[in-house]
Amino acid sequence: MIKVGYIGLGLMGKNIARNILKARFPLVVYNRSQVAIEELVSEGAARASTPAEVAGLVDVVFTNLPDSPDVEKVILGENGVIAGASQGLIWVDNSTIKPTVARQIAEKLNGKGVLSLDAPVSGGEIGAQNGTLAIMVGGPVAALDIVMPIFKAMGKTITHVGDSGAGQIAKAANQIMVAAQMVAMGELIIFAQKAGADPQKVIEAIKGGAAQCWTLDVKTPRLFKGIRTPGFKAQMQAKDLNIIIETAREYGIPLPSAAVDAQLYNSMVELNLGNQDNSAVIGILELLANVILEVNDK
Repeated sequence: MIKVGYIGLGLMGKNIARNILKARFPLVVYNRSQVAIEELVSEGAARASTPAEVAGLVDVVFTNLPDSPDVEKVILGENGVIAGASQGLIWVDNSTIKPTVARQIAEKLNGKGVLSLDAPVSGGEIGAQNGTLAIMVGGPVAALDIVMPIFKAMGKTITHVGDSGAGQIAKAANQIMVAAQMVAMGELIIFAQKAGADPQKVIEAIKGGAAQCWTLDVKTPRLFKGIRTPGFKAQMQAKDLNIIIETAREYGIPLPSAAVDAQLYNSMVELNLGNQDNSAVIGILELLANVILEVNDK
């Protein structure tokens, strides 16, 4: 069996690592917080004390970290993956980071004979728990062929998008659409309620037509029950949108809608709402419209 390492056991990472373990891959884990490590060790994983130690013990090492600087530090910093890596190691990054950073790290690792795959995921905590994530992969096919059995333990849709960085570009595109849907959902709910219609019945009416989407199917029932816990944290949605806007500037790409969405999510972070679900962006719209969504907790 391929020996696997997993670094970064947050909301998504812990569940992904657990599914890798359930698929009977020998697993070594590392995380700053020890609580998640203890959980997985109790289920059969081994622990490591540094990212370098993880890299020295496994064939494939995964990372799932908050942002580009975190990935750079864990891979290239002191006691990082590169320090423990030997020729033939494969690094797979489930984080969402800037495409340019993914390419730069891959190039540096390649100098040590390490192959890299940027493989961000979509599907939220539920997808991570159920092993039904969509995985967008950039990097060499030779590495993907080796890692594919592990990916199949994590997700149901694995798509090779292109060379290094292409997976991150696909994830950025995904987050443009996700943010647009979350904001549009909030707008239509507030619009319906303030204009004098029952927003739940409005949702029921439009879900049978062209507006039907995962967001309306999954997120609206939670909002109408007053549930705004993540899911996928709004602060991570804000971070992803900021990456998108920075990348768009690099390439001279106009993204007017995504720019407004980024402002709304950054407002959530500034108002200490970043730990709520990304669907809770409706809260900013409530403030702007001076209305509170009516909750049906039955």
